[in-house]
Amino acid sequence: MIRHDWELQVSVDQVLRGQGADPEAVRRRRPALVEAAEWALGAGQPLLRPAVLLEELVVEELRHERLSLAGGGRLQGALIGQHMGGAERVAVLVCTLGGLLEKAVSEWMERDPLRGLALNGFGAAALEVLSAEVCLELEGKAAAEGLKTSVPLSPGMIGWPVEKGQRQIFALLPAQEIGVSLTSACMMKPRFSITQVVGIGKEISASGRSCDYCSLKETCKYQSHYAPV
Repeated sequence: MIRHDWELQVSVDQVLRGQGADPEAVRRRRPALVEAAEWALGAGQPLLRPAVLLEELVVEELRHERLSLAGGGRLQGALIGQHMGGAERVAVLVCTLGGLLEKAVSEWMERDPLRGLALNGFGAAALEVLSAEVCLELEGKAAAEGLKTSVPLSPGMIGWPVEKGQRQIFALLPAQEIGVSLTSACMMKPRFSITQVVGIGKEISASGRSCDYCSLKETCKYQSHYAPV
C-alpha cells in the first residue's frame, strides 16, 4: 500500500521541540526562536511531500528473537523478540516527507542558520506527526478486528541496532517506490524518513511507549509529550 494523501498539522511548540528546545522556556527567553518557528510553519508546509509505504505480513513463527514472515522474510533482534510474541501479522512501513524540505534546510542553513534550524525542527515534527497518524490508523483498524497493536518499533531502539534493523526492513519493502533509499552506512535518503514495524494480534502486548526503548530515554526532556500507544 502506498499513500500520499496525508494532511500534517504541526504546531509551533512541536517545531521548537523538534529543535531540541523547551517551548515554555523559549517563549520566556528567546522570542526570536518562536518567530523563526512560526516562519518555518509557513515556509515548510508547501515543501512537504508525505508518502507512506506499508505492507502487512503474516507471522509464521517467532523463535530465538527471530520473527519469520510469510514469503521468507524475517525480522530479528532482542527488541523484536520482546514485543512480537503473540503477533499474528506485522505491519512494516516506511514514511517520508520527500526531498524538497531537506534541500531547503541545507540552503537556509547557509543563508540564515536560525531559520535553517527552525525549518529542520519543522521537518522533525512533521515526520513525527506522519508516523503517529499511520500508527493510529493501524491501531483503529486492528481494534475493528478485535485485535491489538504493539509499540511501534524502529531500528536504533535498544535491542535493535540500526545497521541490522534497517537492512531487514529494506529487504521486505520496495522503498524506492516512494523515493527512499538506504546508504552503505544504513542512513536513509531523504533524511526526513523513518522505518517502523508494528505487531498486530489478539495476544500481543499493547502497553508502553516507544520512548521506553530509546537510547536517549535517560536524558530526553520531552517524554511526557509522547502519549502511550
